[in-house]
Amino acid sequence: MSDLMSIMTAVLCIAMVGAALVAIRGKSLPVAILASGLVSLVASVVFLIMASPDVAMTEAAIGSGLTTFLFFFVLGRVRAGEKDGDERG
Repeated sequence: MSDLMSIMTAVLCIAMVGAALVAIRGKSLPVAILASGLVSLVASVVFLIMASPDVAMTEAAIGSGLTTFLFFFVLGRVRAGEKDGDERG
């Protein structure tokens, strides 16, 4: 791997660790969900740099796209259930 690729990989790994820390320490759930999606997106770029495009496409589709969507979908359902529960009680 060339020096430029090594530097790009190191920068992306640092960004991934930063996004993971935001996901862990985030005070609001939407920010944490977006940060975890960013971790998966950066991981897919790292996989692409490491010359494994099939793994990169899978990580981008499942890790970034589908998982983030499902987290937001479930969060919306839980919040809607909390509002319904408050009206009944």
